[in-house]
Amino acid sequence: MQHIIVYITAGSMDEARMLGKELVSRRLAACANIHPINSIYMWNDKMVEDNEVALILKTTSERFDALKETVVLLHSYDLPCIISWEVTGEKKYLQWISDETGKL
Repeated sequence: MQHIIVYITAGSMDEARMLGKELVSRRLAACANIHPINSIYMWNDKMVEDNEVALILKTTSERFDALKETVVLLHSYDLPCIISWEVTGEKKYLQWISDETGKL
């Protein structure tokens, strides 16, 4: 089983909390860390500086597609940031992620 970190940005703390709670309650992620961030990006050919909120989610690659579909459905952005990368780590912690996301 491959473990991944999923990074998502949201427009507000309320939206980030809603997404985090929804994803964890559906067992699509074992944990959601929520952090306020300052973002600078290009959108519609204009530079934008925004206060956003980042979610860092711990899950498995097997749950990624369902997680992504849920975020797209619930997110306020037209094009939400949803990226992931594979991780390794402490064996018991990774097992906890597997156990939490495996409960359906």
